Amino acid sequence: MSVAFLFPGQGAQYAGMLHDIKNKWGLATTFEEASEVLNQDVLSLDSSEKLKYNKNVQICLFIAGVAAARSFKNKGYSPDVVGGHSIGAFGAAVASEVLSFKEALLLVKKRGKLMENAYPDGYGMGVVMGLREHQLLSIVNELSTDASPVYVANLNSPDQITISGTLKAIEKVLEKASKKGARKTKMLHVTVPSHCPLMEGVSSELRKTITEVQGKDPSVPFIGNCKARKLWKAADIKEDLAASVALPVRWHDTTEVMYEMGTRLYIEMAPGRVLTDLAAKSFPEARAISAAESTMKTLMILMEKEKCKRINLEVSERS
Repeated sequence: MSVAFLFPGQGAQYAGMLHDIKNKWGLATTFEEASEVLNQDVLSLDSSEKLKYNKNVQICLFIAGVAAARSFKNKGYSPDVVGGHSIGAFGAAVASEVLSFKEALLLVKKRGKLMENAYPDGYGMGVVMGLREHQLLSIVNELSTDASPVYVANLNSPDQITISGTLKAIEKVLEKASKKGARKTKMLHVTVPSHCPLMEGVSSELRKTITEVQGKDPSVPFIGNCKARKLWKAADIKEDLAASVALPVRWHDTTEVMYEMGTRLYIEMAPGRVLTDLAAKSFPEARAISAAESTMKTLMILMEKEKCKRINLEVSERS
């Protein structure tokens, strides 16, 4: 029985998130280190006004996830497998020791800046719940045009899928999806068209920078965004981080791979619970819990239980 650490992506952010995490986990050093690397007080980035900017959102989410993961490490607890949704993958890369905190933070900053500069306005993302991929893809193909493109983006669950592109095209897809039986549709708090071909230029620029970072092979399995496969080499993980910005995140497949590896406890790092809800729905026999909404004592007890189950299973298999 194994434990997976999940690192959330955009949509999990809220005003005051870094302050809440600092107060809960008491890891002032993480925020001090981040402030030194960026040469600014990172605790000034989580205001409602500052979170209107994509770069700040990505930085805050990354710092939040790493701060939570470090709190476990300081208590002597480590995951058996890691994965992150979109920007969350950079937190997973730090947790698996592929990248240093400084290396990943500078990459996240560049990623956010490149994305903002590529599409400063008029673009974004939406989500459709209640339709399957082929149903939504049919609608997208019908309504997407060269002048106003829209694409199927992240496959969060079999019937929760995001779309990415121009705001006008997204609105048309959401409207038609509702008429075709979607349970719920809405625009997301994302100001750029992530995880679609519109971001290929950003992906190329990010790849140039990330290849200059040596990195290390992961200490625990890292499940990639693009193909939802176990990645054991630093070079493969760096490529996944660079390519993912222009490719769909196959998140459901990612968590399914974890389940097949024996994961029965999914812990979502701060600040969200979106990934918690997705895992709970997809894998009812497992336990999914949000670190942001739980106490460290509860989380450590749950991790200890999984450790005992694994030891008992290993003993039984040797008998």
